[in-house]
This record gives sequence, structure tokens and C-alpha cells, in this order.
Amino acid sequence: MTPARSLLHALLPTLVVWSSGAARAEDEPPAAAPLEVKGKRVEPGPKGRAGETVTRADMEEKQARSVPDALRSVPGVTIQQTSHGQASPFVRGLTGQRVLMLFDGFRLNHALFRQGPNQYLFTVDANSIEQARVVRGAASVVLGTDALGGAVMMAPREPRLDPGLEGITPHARAEVRHATQDRERGGRVEADVQFGDATAFLGGVGYRKADTLEAGGPIAGPEGNEPQSPCFDVNGVTTCTDREGTPPTTTGARRLQHGTGFTEFTADARLVHQLAPGQRLTGAAYVYREYDAPRTDRCPPPEATSEECMIYEEQFRTHAYAKAQLAPGLGGLARLTAGLGFQRYHERRRLDRPLSFTTLGGRDDVDMFDAYLQGETATRPLGEHVRLKADYGLTGTREHVESTAWTIFTSGTTGVERVFPQDRGVYVDGSRFMQGGAWAEPSVTLFDDVTLRGGARVAFAQANAKGDATTETTAVDSRWTMRVANVGAEWHIVRPFTLLAMVEQGVRPPNLDDLTARQATGRGYQLENPDLAPERSLSLEAGLRFDHGPARVEGWVYRVDIDDAMERRRAECPAGNFECGSNRAPLQLVNTPGTARIHGFEALARLDLPAGVELSAGVAWAEGETDNPLTGLADQDADKKRVPMSRISPLNGSVDAAWHPGTDGFYLGGALFWAADQTELSYADTNDARIPKGGTPGFRRVDLRTGLRYPDRFAFSLLLENITDEPYRVHGSGVNGPGRGVTVNLEIMR
Repeated sequence: MTPARSLLHALLPTLVVWSSGAARAEDEPPAAAPLEVKGKRVEPGPKGRAGETVTRADMEEKQARSVPDALRSVPGVTIQQTSHGQASPFVRGLTGQRVLMLFDGFRLNHALFRQGPNQYLFTVDANSIEQARVVRGAASVVLGTDALGGAVMMAPREPRLDPGLEGITPHARAEVRHATQDRERGGRVEADVQFGDATAFLGGVGYRKADTLEAGGPIAGPEGNEPQSPCFDVNGVTTCTDREGTPPTTTGARRLQHGTGFTEFTADARLVHQLAPGQRLTGAAYVYREYDAPRTDRCPPPEATSEECMIYEEQFRTHAYAKAQLAPGLGGLARLTAGLGFQRYHERRRLDRPLSFTTLGGRDDVDMFDAYLQGETATRPLGEHVRLKADYGLTGTREHVESTAWTIFTSGTTGVERVFPQDRGVYVDGSRFMQGGAWAEPSVTLFDDVTLRGGARVAFAQANAKGDATTETTAVDSRWTMRVANVGAEWHIVRPFTLLAMVEQGVRPPNLDDLTARQATGRGYQLENPDLAPERSLSLEAGLRFDHGPARVEGWVYRVDIDDAMERRRAECPAGNFECGSNRAPLQLVNTPGTARIHGFEALARLDLPAGVELSAGVAWAEGETDNPLTGLADQDADKKRVPMSRISPLNGSVDAAWHPGTDGFYLGGALFWAADQTELSYADTNDARIPKGGTPGFRRVDLRTGLRYPDRFAFSLLLENITDEPYRVHGSGVNGPGRGVTVNLEIMR
């Protein structure tokens, strides 16, 4: 019998015993639902872990441009931006497919998530969420596959629901916003309506238009070279550095970043019906539409003329689902949540090559059906000083991909266009991906001072794609069964000190992007590898937390070992693939033979002082290395046995101070964001047009903010961003950060 099966056999009798007990009073649902969610509400997820929550109030006060932007101050998290309308969180040195994103319990990670940074968290409207919780460290047992570096768990805003009201109770809100660095203008209108004493609706629509983003200026690496991305618009002319990073000779200021700007439309609707205190049914739909967003590192591509540009004409996400939250109180079941949803991700892109009178076009769609069931038993006392409980669940997704590409030739004399379909798209049309799993995590509390946790998940994944001899595409028919487990402890040594430790296995099966994608990236041209195996990790972390009254201080050290880590190495272009042949570096993902390792630390301090003064600071550092993917190749760096992992964030942190003299009304605050130089580069980093030769320089950015807020009346916010006009970028980004500017936001409520 396998270890996982033995564990399940051992757990089943225990669960039966728990199910026969009565719930403790502390597990009973609340008497009534709150009028409105405020502060940091607790969401189901890993317990006893390193994590931080960003609330709605945080996002409104600091004027976050997007959900990724709202996470910038979380220790251990850095936000990479390939372009102005895209952003990806790095959690403990990992991003993209290695960080799980959840919205109201539903997976956002789909089968086309890219190996590096991607744009998908940007497609969650910041106006639609109440809070975002970042879990740092592997969390595959409770949350599922892909959570190697951590997870971002988003909780949506809920409509007001007051059981004491009868009839129809409407509320309305309108918001307008303007930012000077990209001349952003936009806003949102929404309605919040309660029907009777048990049903409520929240719905809204939003719009945003952003133009060319202005930076403090270009940056240069330690060798004096600039990255090739972005180019700058100077006096109406697009100017770019050459491959060596030598800037062009210009007579004007280089501040406007070519290949930035986008248009955005959002809409959401949420209907909630309360069955009983603590129990409700929810139906919801969320629509995100982004138009005409250039990909900055390919507008123009590194070796192309300045007239060429890759544009995401359409970046859409549609999400609809139904959810039931129950507290049956039968058989020891304290809480049960079930969800069933559908998501469609749609992408349409265009690469203009006007000098050759051609346009390359493509469209990719992925439909994902998602279902989950999550339960929590009541706490079961076993003796005077021992209590037991368990969390458990089932998850499953099924996905289908449509992918196509075409070439448009335009006659230089007549302007007539002729469209020629290509033999395949970025992905293999008709590909399918399916995965799911079952998990349980019991815990025991001893003498109210020590909590021990342990859990396991059995997961599966399956990928299918057709082969094609014409394009040298190999068929994919792969199945994987994966087992992961964890064990952890939480010990209140001497209150208010708590010692926490966790050992957890993580797993990420190859998705369709790994197995089938052919696409240009900032580092080169990625080719598929149908023979990839799942990445597996072992995460060890320990933390010490002090939480007493106005002060909270915590520090964490961690190590993550990844086996079969996927890294890029040189490859040969398929015959007839001219886009690959004209690119700087044909690359292919491979499972590295050794163990990739990331280790680091994080620290956070918060202090609430008299007179409404709040201080906080955070710092994080990480270092990663892996076996050299060039081993065995004719390359000058092939003799190195261990090399840095790609795009590991340098030492970085933030300091924030705020003054709130009252619970409502006036506030004043400021923040410093900083990062050290990053000169530890992987082979792929050295070929990345977004990273200067030798590495990315450090920076210091200072923001000031102020505003007035009166609930249910109005709110005015003013942000002075980057007041020193510092030229900077987050390591691995394709755009520089905004230069000095002002953001103004006004809300009217009734």
C-alpha cells in the first residue's frame, strides 16, 4: 500500500469519530451577517503560515492601479511588469505558473499560463475585490497544484445585507480618477441594493483609458548599458538602444515609453441570498476587457526596426459561477462550501511589420470549467486539554484550447490585404487539459499553546494535444498522478510570542504552454517540449511572531528545493519556422537534472501609536541557484555546474507611515519603496532584452498621500508618486516605473 493510501486509511476512522461529536460553541456561526465587510476578514486557506492581507481600505488610500500594484508593499512579493497593462507577482523568487491565484476559491491559473511573468492577475478588477491575501511559501496540500512559491487569494466585495431591514434599500456610488504620468482617466459607477431581509445585489461598470507612460528617464546597468526595452518617444520619434545597450543620440528628454497605454472596460454583478445566519447562496459574474495594449518588450522587438510593434488587441476574461456556503451543524460538520464556475480567457494579438507590408495575427482561447468542495469539521474535544479538527476538500478543472494564427500581406501599391492562415497557432488547436485532487489537513491543539498540523493531497493531471508532421509538432498524451504532504507546528512560547514552522511538498504539472507553445518572448523564441515532467518542491520555513496590542513584528527564514525545475536552454528551430529563425535565441524548457534551490528571509513590523499614527516596514531577500541547463552544449558558460535562477528579486523593502486622527475624515501618509542592485543573472537573464548587461540597478521611490473620507457620503484621495522623479524598474520588468506624478480620485456615495 502506498504512503498516501495508508494515510487516507488512517484518516477515515478519525473523521468518522469527529463526525459523531457535537460542535463547540466557538464553532457556531455568527448570529447575523454584518452590514458590510470591514478590515481583514479570515478566508479559508492555509493556517499557521507566512502571509499578509491587503484590504480594500489599503487599496483605496494608496491608490493602487491594479491588484498587482496593491501587493507591492507585501514583504517577499515583488511586482514585475512586462508592459504597462500587464503585471505579475514574484513570491519568494517564483512567479507565473509557480504562483497560484484564486478568486473567491476558484482557480485563475489555466493551461496557458506562461513559464515566466504573465498578465492574468491584471485581469482582476481591483474595484471588485474586498481584500487580497498573499500566502508565502508552498501551499499545494490545501490550495492545489502550482502553489510552489505561494498563492494570491482574492475575496470579492459583497453587497450590504442587514437582516433588520425590510423592503428595497438602494445605495449608489460613483468614482472618477485621473493620473498624470499616463494621463489616465476613468471611473466606475455601481449600485448596491438590498431586497427584503435576506437578498442583496452589488453590480458595477468601470472604464479606464491610459496613454503613453512617462518615466523618470532611462536606467543603466552596472556596465553602463541600457536595456533594449523600452524604447522612448522623443519629439515624436521612436528611439531605441542597440543590442549592446548603447542609447541613441537625441536632443530631447527620453521620458515617454513607447509601447505603453491601453483601454480597459470592466463589469461585475453579485447576487447573494442568505438562507440562515452564516449560510448563503451566491451567483456572480465578472467581465474584464482590455484593448490595444502593446507588449512593451516587443514594441518593437529587440532586433527589429522601430516601426514594428506587438499589440494585444483584446485581452479578455469572463468569469461566472455559483457558490453555496453552508453551516449544517450535522455530523460535526461546521462549514461546507461548494462552487461551480466557468471562465473564458481570450487573447487576440497583432504584430505589425510595416516595412515588409505584413502583419502576423493570432488568437488563443481557453475555456475552463472549475468545481470545488471544501469542508471544515467542528472542533472535537478529546480530554481536558486536547482538541481536534480537520479541513478537507475536492477540486477539479477541465479546459479546452482554441488557437489559430494568420499572416496578412498588404499590397504596397493598392493597399489590398490578403490573409493566409498559418499551419498552427502558438498552441495546438483543440488541446485539452484536466486536473483535480482530494486533500485533508487535520490539526490538534494541546493545552491552548501548541497546534500541530499535517495533511496530504492526491492530485492528477492530464494533457492532450494533436501532432502535426508539417510543423514538426509532436503529439502530447500525458498523465500524471502526484502526491504531496505537509507537517507544521504553531507554539505560543510565552505570549505574545509565537513560533511557527512548516514543511510542505509542492507540485506543478507541465501545462499546455510548457508542452505545446511556440512563441517569442523577451528572452528569445520559446519552443515546446512534450516530454516535460512535473516540477516538485520541498519547502521549509520557520517564523517568530510577536503580536501584542499596538505592535506586531514577525520574521521568517525559508528554503525551497525544486526537483525537475523547468529552465530554458538553447534549441534548434523547426524547419520552415521563419519567426524562430530570425529571433535572437531559440530556447526550450527542460527539466534540469539537479535540485534548484531558493533560500531567503522576510521581516515585517507594524506599530500603532497614539493620535492615530501608524508605522510599518518590511524587508525581504532571496537567492536562488540551479544546475546549469547549458551543460553538454557548445557554450562559453557550459562548464559552470551551478548558475543563478532566473529573475530572483534582489534585497528589497518598504517603509510606510500614516496619520489617521479619526476613524473617518482626514488622513496623511507616505511610503518609501527600495531595492538593491541585482547582478546575479541566469543564462536566460543575460539574453533578456528587459535586463541591462550586468544586471538591474537598485532604486528608491518616495510617495506621499492625503485625503478625506466620510462613509456613505464622499471620499477624496490625492497621491504624489515618485516625488524625486527617480528613474527605476523592478528587476525583469519591460517598462520603467512611473516618473513624478499626481493621482486624484473622487468618490460620491449615497
